Amino acid sequence: MAKILVKEVLTPQIKLMVVDVPRIARKAKPGQFVVVRFHEQGERIPLTIADFDPDAGTVTIIFQEVGKSTVHLGEMEEGDDILDFVGPLGREIEEKNFGHVVCVGGGVGIAPVYPKARALKMLGNFVTSIIGARTADLIFWEKEMRSVSDVLHVTTDDGTYGEKGFVTQVLENTLKKDTVDLVVAVGPLIMMKMVSLLTKKLGIPTLVSLNPIMVDGTGMCGCCRVTVGEKCKFTCVDGPVFDGHQVDYDELLARQRTYLDEEQRAMEVWRMKKAEEETIRVTK
Repeated sequence: MAKILVKEVLTPQIKLMVVDVPRIARKAKPGQFVVVRFHEQGERIPLTIADFDPDAGTVTIIFQEVGKSTVHLGEMEEGDDILDFVGPLGREIEEKNFGHVVCVGGGVGIAPVYPKARALKMLGNFVTSIIGARTADLIFWEKEMRSVSDVLHVTTDDGTYGEKGFVTQVLENTLKKDTVDLVVAVGPLIMMKMVSLLTKKLGIPTLVSLNPIMVDGTGMCGCCRVTVGEKCKFTCVDGPVFDGHQVDYDELLARQRTYLDEEQRAMEVWRMKKAEEETIRVTK
């Protein structure tokens, strides 16, 4: 059991939870993830660690409610216990002084890019961070990202906050005027693909954090396989951080769409069940 100590609603669909897991907090590294299951019949959800505090014994997760399981998780409150909270899993990001590092976080990817930027900043790197979302209401952790960055750019697709446009546009402008030694990108798969295409042309090393369909998280099921450098890799044990120039994004995008219909049906059934339970409760 892992107790939820703090819950925050960052945006209407994005939730933050600080969880009491001392053993995991002591071992966690930037770039690693946990697998969460909130009841016996629940789905195993992989979530990249957004923050960790070894002294307090806590791990922070941030997730977007996009399907039945994440919506259900988002309904849990402070004091509730999460049945399974397994980790830390995966390989951490390489921590060294590269020089000038640009950290790009798109949407909910702002959360997992934060500990990476913090670790790189603490090692003496000059950190330029670019965070973005579709609209102002979806921007979060601006203060936190500013605290670990020498320069911070905030973008929104619709221009309702910060610079108007995509994070890739700001990245391109940054690469034109500054010498950059490494780019770290976390966010929607298509965003990481576009970042990698841009940096590959310029020969700038790029790391991305992948989040494919996953089940056990230990390399046994093979569900999270991705093609990197024309070789089959398991995200849960070989990643989730990979060389962005080597990832077969088109294959991964196709695999991510495999269960969309089933996910939609699961959400519809769950909502109908919730509605029935509420009707019974009200009429009693």
